[in-house]
Amino acid sequence: MQPDFWHQRWQENRIGFHQDKPTPLLLKHWPSLGIAPGSRVFVPLAGKSLDMVWLASQGLRVLGVELSQLAVEAFFVEHGLSPEIVESQYGRHYRADAIELICGDAFALGKAALSDCNAVFDRAALIALPPELRRRYVDELQARLPADCRGLLITLEYPQHEKAGPPFSVTEDEVHALYDRDWAIERLERRDILAQQPGFIAEGVTALETVVYRLQRRD
Repeated sequence: MQPDFWHQRWQENRIGFHQDKPTPLLLKHWPSLGIAPGSRVFVPLAGKSLDMVWLASQGLRVLGVELSQLAVEAFFVEHGLSPEIVESQYGRHYRADAIELICGDAFALGKAALSDCNAVFDRAALIALPPELRRRYVDELQARLPADCRGLLITLEYPQHEKAGPPFSVTEDEVHALYDRDWAIERLERRDILAQQPGFIAEGVTALETVVYRLQRRD
């Protein structure tokens, strides 16, 4: 997807991907990772996700990256935070308490920007990208995370011909094809969520599952 696509979605407030509460599968499975308090968690294509607030509430430091300045500024306003703002080669950094959001292109982040991110949480990044960008996302951006980085990946699976993405359907076979070279992947849960997604039903989708995976980057 081109940047203009996402800028337009935020300008028109067509953000059905945004959730009004933290992701239940995050709350259920994150503790099993054993991430130490004070660790830094990378949240790619972060939007204004409440997952970042929850992660910070667990004693973690959060580094998100988001293309839309509207989304970044809305996040801090909605949580009553007054961020410090600085510029870098990666974009505009907004920092408040334990949360830092970079307004910029995730693919432009260098290895140094992610060097202390020993955890990652992806609910809406991989499934937001068409197939050709999914490969680039894993081979370039995810490859810049340090060895032994751990985290969760959440995907959707549905008959792709029944709905145009995003969000896109990403099958378990594709997850392994993308990640197996550099990451250990373990499926933790598969859940049928069609009944809770009237928007998908309205578009004629006949089956919808969400899947959560544990990730661990190989040395």
